[in-house]
Amino acid sequence: MKKILLIEDEVSIAELQRDYLEINDFSVDIQHTGDAGLQQALQGNYHLIILDIMLPGLNGFEICKQIRAVKNIPILLVSAKKEDIDKIRGLGLGADDYITKPFSPSELVARVKAHLARYERLSGSHPKSNSIYVHGISIDKSARRVHINGEVVPFTTKEFDTLVFFVMHPNQVLSKEQLYENIWGLESAADVSTVTVHIRKLREKIERNPAHPKFLETVWGAGYRFNV
Repeated sequence: MKKILLIEDEVSIAELQRDYLEINDFSVDIQHTGDAGLQQALQGNYHLIILDIMLPGLNGFEICKQIRAVKNIPILLVSAKKEDIDKIRGLGLGADDYITKPFSPSELVARVKAHLARYERLSGSHPKSNSIYVHGISIDKSARRVHINGEVVPFTTKEFDTLVFFVMHPNQVLSKEQLYENIWGLESAADVSTVTVHIRKLREKIERNPAHPKFLETVWGAGYRFNV
């Protein structure tokens, strides 16, 4: 049974989300403050974390940053704020998704399932294809580790998944909708600005000059292409 940590200060919302997740065979622990949530996230063995941004004590951004520094599991940020700047900040700190309140519990369950499925699919591969090398980038799929020019470079869960997907589809133009559906596992009608943020973060890590990318190219009006 997959274990989920839910960090949410509104008790009624947290209990409703827990009930829906438990109906779908997830084990759920709840924390209502930022400090307690961070401590349990770091000490516990969870498969995914649902994290509200506005919390007593530490806010969700700081918690996300500290979790991501030591764990590579999916993190879903939740907020009542709809501003793009909050979404960009959260994704930039390593969150895998951003859900804006109000949302239906069934949508939350669907996103949780999609992220867990994609994480398992992209991390569990046939041994013969576990290592990839291109443009000085060495990718160990089983260990989910990336070396660039011989040095280990940390990647968030979805940054790693996005890089692997591009490398496995070289020289193909991939739209934001295609990337969102295949990496996040959600309907393309959802907000695909998440993809833009992850492309920017990828370029900062793999390109010598991110402002003028050589490998991860924008094809205007169509999407992105990983050149090999």
